[in-house]
Amino acid sequence: MKGMQQVLENGSSVLDHVPFPMMLTAKDATVLWWSKEAERTFGFTADEIVGKFYPFFEENSSAIQKSTWDQVIQSNDPIRFENFILHSKHGQPVHVSAVLNSMIIDDEHCVMFLFEVDNIPTINQASSTQELASFKMGLDETFMLTYLDQDGLITYANTLFLKSSKWTPKRIIGKSFWQLFPEESADKLVNQIWYALKSNRVWQGSVEKLTKDGETYWVDMTAIPVLDMNDEPMYFTILEKDITDKRRLQLHLEQIAYVDPETGLMNRHRLENIVSNLIAEDRHFSFIFLDIDKFYTLKDMHDEESETTLLLEFAKRMKMYFQDSDIARVGEDEFVVLTPLSDWFIQGFLSYLKQHPIYIRNKAIPISISGGITRFPEDQSTFLHLMKASSATIHKVKKEGGGNIVSLSKANHVALSRKAMIEKRLIEALHHKDLSVMYQPQVDLKSGKIDAVEALVRWEDAVLGTVSPSDLIPIAEETGMIHDIGTFMLEKACEQAATWAKQGKPMKVSVNSSIREFRDKNMVKKIRQVLEKFDCPAHLLQIEITEKFALEAESEQSIIRQMLQLQTDGVTFVLDDFGTGYASFRYMQLLPITELKIDQSFISSITKQEKLQKLVEGIIQFGKSMEIRVLAEGVETKEQQDLLTKLGCDAIQGYYVSHPVPASEIEKL
Repeated sequence: MKGMQQVLENGSSVLDHVPFPMMLTAKDATVLWWSKEAERTFGFTADEIVGKFYPFFEENSSAIQKSTWDQVIQSNDPIRFENFILHSKHGQPVHVSAVLNSMIIDDEHCVMFLFEVDNIPTINQASSTQELASFKMGLDETFMLTYLDQDGLITYANTLFLKSSKWTPKRIIGKSFWQLFPEESADKLVNQIWYALKSNRVWQGSVEKLTKDGETYWVDMTAIPVLDMNDEPMYFTILEKDITDKRRLQLHLEQIAYVDPETGLMNRHRLENIVSNLIAEDRHFSFIFLDIDKFYTLKDMHDEESETTLLLEFAKRMKMYFQDSDIARVGEDEFVVLTPLSDWFIQGFLSYLKQHPIYIRNKAIPISISGGITRFPEDQSTFLHLMKASSATIHKVKKEGGGNIVSLSKANHVALSRKAMIEKRLIEALHHKDLSVMYQPQVDLKSGKIDAVEALVRWEDAVLGTVSPSDLIPIAEETGMIHDIGTFMLEKACEQAATWAKQGKPMKVSVNSSIREFRDKNMVKKIRQVLEKFDCPAHLLQIEITEKFALEAESEQSIIRQMLQLQTDGVTFVLDDFGTGYASFRYMQLLPITELKIDQSFISSITKQEKLQKLVEGIIQFGKSMEIRVLAEGVETKEQQDLLTKLGCDAIQGYYVSHPVPASEIEKL
């Protein structure tokens, strides 16, 4: 019995994975071992059961009589007994079925019982709440059960397995475990399971299997080796729970979350996951960004149904050409292909499209595309940078007429590397407050005095050197760090305006703001808090917005509302770079603009071009008709100042007055 005891001790930890009550008896039906799940189910502890003889079978109605017991002992195969009654420790009936398997351990005949419980007895109050919850959870689940011999042949399958898989005992018993899996996964997956079992390890996971009819279904599987006294596997127990419905729901949700509904290609979210995995595995690939040239012109020429056909046919050609590659739709007419293939093959897609034209209503539609190729790891190392680099390359291709697929150029690579470095260093600069503020004065042409200044951000980095605002601001807007820069500039401007006011030299200070900042519903609250923090009068703060800002704000009531609230407080708004793009009479009426700044591009040649003079005069007269102050930017000569004075301009700003200087220099001007 010493060897027997060793086997039980070695095997008990493995058998604890089994969610069914289990019991091992000697040939005379004396209990040798009692599982933890059996303790929870029937209420008896192992100490109360081990060494006893059937202590809780229903008298005179046991399904296992002497004659059948002898059959169990002599059988080489598991035998199943259906629907009989046991009693719990507290006398409650427990309806069970059982599988009995005869085995020899340490030269002694033994029988392993595995019970399937139909009803859950009430556990005594002494049982812990945690155990009760665990117990109910385990028994609420229904499991399929199969046994395998040492060669992986099926020796037993329970009723639920047969029902779910549609196999019959005749067709499954004695057959290989391998035949239950789809061909494409059988070798790799089953070898993993088999290796674990042969290594005396439990294997758990979700697997796809085949019914007798070839239909697929999914199960959560636990595969358990049953060991002899020499730690050698005697046979293997496979427990399975059908999760087909759950899996189908998961696949449906993935379809919604990861697939573009119009083309059936993966979407950007799924693409990002795949790229992240490839990067984590350090696998080389080319990131190809493709854009259909003049798509909106094609769109306007056809109806919605034809547009859908065009996209579907284009997607079909990508899948045919870039077989076994991951393809995603990331915009209305933008696509990405991930492939390890060479540039010459990728560029061959242009010829393929010409050879396989798209027909809509029997008419060939000429399709031209622009593409950018960026490689990992040679060119970029993150999904976002791969997207940006490829997009930048496409932009250059389109400028040159489109209809081409090119690799990231050396010049673009250098520019993008610097851009990535600026982004990285900017995070540190904001954290350490390494940015600085310069002020450029504005002169009132009637009085000749400085009555306002514009606060301008400056950045001198230890690694990058001087970073110009033209490099800094677009990157800050892309990354969202424009909010942090805006807060920094607002605080510095209000602090300085308050200082000058306390010195008896009140002067308005302008700060630039973006549409992204005003989309924050707490923008008014933030500005009011900063004004209060530095005891700055609201009328000394000016906020400069661009024409693009104004155009977008025109259709967003929440932004207009915030601007009007600030105007009520005394804050004024200035329309910057007027005349460069989106001039609209409507937003001039809707938004509380009190000043407009004529862009320096009109001023640089104003003394040499009569048309420019008339245009600037028209802007000045427009401002006066709207009772809006007009300021000219970029004034560099006395001639320009004199002409602007003659035309009726209210104020000027530019190098003729002063370069941007520290606050201390403003006081000397």
